[in-house]
Amino acid sequence: MNSYLDLFLTFAKIGFFTFGGGYAMISMIEHECVERKKWITHDEMMTVTVLAESTPGPIAINCATFTGYQKAGLMGALLATLGMIVPSFAVIYLISMFLDHFLEWPLIAHAFQGIKIAVGILILDAAVTMIRKMHKKILPRVIMLSSAIVMLCINLFAWNFSSISLMLIAAAVSLVVFMLHGAPNQKGGAKK
Repeated sequence: MNSYLDLFLTFAKIGFFTFGGGYAMISMIEHECVERKKWITHDEMMTVTVLAESTPGPIAINCATFTGYQKAGLMGALLATLGMIVPSFAVIYLISMFLDHFLEWPLIAHAFQGIKIAVGILILDAAVTMIRKMHKKILPRVIMLSSAIVMLCINLFAWNFSSISLMLIAAAVSLVVFMLHGAPNQKGGAKK
């Protein structure tokens, strides 16, 4: 029963105190679930982040569901997901009920300008952490760098290209390399 409550409260804290959506939450999820509580490993966190981005639904909720399932099965997945959703829903519901012109208040508007900067830093922190802990192999680094350059060009030049297509291309390249070189062994090298 304590692990269920711990799951709910941990994700409720993340959901309540993190602004900016799923990418901003990844850094907090990693800190709480990987470093502090050790519910999942860093490799599992990287895998679930990729899967959560590739599946329908918000990335943070998918990460919470996976982590809850790893820790305590189906009930853990349900409680972690509820913990992530309930605080945000309650805050937005209260704001919508009582404050018609919430963002028009100068104090609130200025606070949200500062929050935008903090969100950018949280997203950058999550990206840097994942890059630092990425396996030191050439293929993941080439795919990451190529994807970053392509996404930058897409944004700068307003090209009409789907990020889903980019993910599928990266998956196809990785799959082709896997098929040509074989599955990696336990030490991270390729089969001969």
